[in-house]
Amino acid sequence: MSVTREEVAKIAALARIKVDEGDLDRMVGEFNNLLAWVEQLGEVDTSAVEPMTAVIPQALRLRDDVVDADPLTGGNRRDDILANAPVAQHGFFGVPKVIE
Repeated sequence: MSVTREEVAKIAALARIKVDEGDLDRMVGEFNNLLAWVEQLGEVDTSAVEPMTAVIPQALRLRDDVVDADPLTGGNRRDDILANAPVAQHGFFGVPKVIE
């Protein structure tokens, strides 16, 4: 696959990048070299390689979900919290209906 001078000019216009006429010919070569490299990567056999999301193994650090872990923000504080709500309905914050 290769690109032409007109295609490079169109790409530059779409990206809103001002490219001088003299630089277009140089950029055609750079685009073509880049596309050739990408095509070369496509020839590599990766059928035996397991897909990954990171180079090094990562695991999420999780904490135990403990009710009343902090006495100030722990459980059984519903009534205290809802006392500050402008509208409370059935033990929850009352909010205006958005979808009818």
